Amino acid sequence: MRNIKLLIEYDGTNYQGWQVQPKGSTIQGMLEEKLGLLTGESIQLFGSGRTDSGVHALAQVAHFKTQSQMDIHTMQRALNSLLPPDIVIQKIEEVEESFHARRYSKSKVYEYRILNRNLRSAFHRGYVWHIPQKLNLTEMKKASKHLIGEHDFSSFRSVGTPTRTAVRRVIRAEWKRGREGFIRFEIEANGFLKQMVRAIIGTLVEVGKGRINAVEFQKILNSKDRKKAGPTAPAQGLFLKEVKY
Repeated sequence: MRNIKLLIEYDGTNYQGWQVQPKGSTIQGMLEEKLGLLTGESIQLFGSGRTDSGVHALAQVAHFKTQSQMDIHTMQRALNSLLPPDIVIQKIEEVEESFHARRYSKSKVYEYRILNRNLRSAFHRGYVWHIPQKLNLTEMKKASKHLIGEHDFSSFRSVGTPTRTAVRRVIRAEWKRGREGFIRFEIEANGFLKQMVRAIIGTLVEVGKGRINAVEFQKILNSKDRKKAGPTAPAQGLFLKEVKY
């Protein structure tokens, strides 16, 4: 059996997230279907992690086992020809048999994009959160510093999602202002809870609007109470940017 690693870019707008669901199209389901057509096998694909409905990926990583002897470059071309235009295989490589896309990952990087100006964008509407009210980025940066390190992130998780622990280690959390009202938030951690990044963003936007300050943000983090945090930011602004091994 060969172990094949994929680097995948996708627009999550028309999908019910990464993981196969009973109803609705998913990224994993689409890839398994096309890989099955390509290899003539029943393929089980393992991703580095799940992305929610509507979330995008610049560099999702996944792997699968196959007995197919197809050349790697031929496999990439053939798979891309079968996939819809909103999913692209950026790279394919054969890796050691023990490699596992999720278990081997050391950290993940997510990026969230905000359009902070009066006018919305006709072209970027599916890839940003449009916020017309001016945000205080200085205060948002100050609040973000409280995320660094190992914390229990129960305040920023989807209610009712079972996990062994809500403790995660955030390596960095950075804001960058771009041109024409674009703002980007980049966060790297050893792992993420369901909707964790979107809950963090929703709460940081409350800081930016002046509804809470950086000290209150820290208190929300320490409270481990999702009800005290801000709203969950829209999915379309979130991108899985990198998986590090």
